[in-house]
Amino acid sequence: MEDYCHSSEHSIEFQCVFLQHVLGRSDVKTVPVLCGPFAESLMTGKAPENNDDVRRFFDALSELDARHGDRLVWVLGIDLAHIRQRYGDEFEVRAEQGQLLETRRRDEARLEQVCAGDTEAFFELVKPNYNELRWCGYSPVYTFLASVKGVRGEVLRYEQWNIDEKSVVSFAGMEFRRSD
Repeated sequence: MEDYCHSSEHSIEFQCVFLQHVLGRSDVKTVPVLCGPFAESLMTGKAPENNDDVRRFFDALSELDARHGDRLVWVLGIDLAHIRQRYGDEFEVRAEQGQLLETRRRDEARLEQVCAGDTEAFFELVKPNYNELRWCGYSPVYTFLASVKGVRGEVLRYEQWNIDEKSVVSFAGMEFRRSD
């Protein structure tokens, strides 16, 4: 249903080839993790880990990270905001203009909390109006932050892209390092 560019950016195949190239090895082992939208957390306003299944999942990933953290590479292939006609908004949009300047400000506020590794503050910015910016990356980012303790991030680049004449998606390139 989505166009080619949007569907391929979430593809694990690119990340696998990239990791093989960067690491100089073809035997890279991957564990793809598909994170649902954490709809319950958005409906109740309670953090995702209030759900026992989600908490156990975070615990299992934390255990894996504690055991193999020095050999793990976490890759999150996600988008941030989804704005305009395609996504139900009624205002005109052009990347980095008008209403999208406010979207940038709100994205940057969320990214600041992500970089700080602060799941609670991040969730407080996401939960109003059921994630009204429609960050499809909310659940993977939250999962990463809840599972890998002591990471701090840096936004390397932020952009907005007109996916069509009337719709915009925002995204960022980031890196994380352990603070310990």
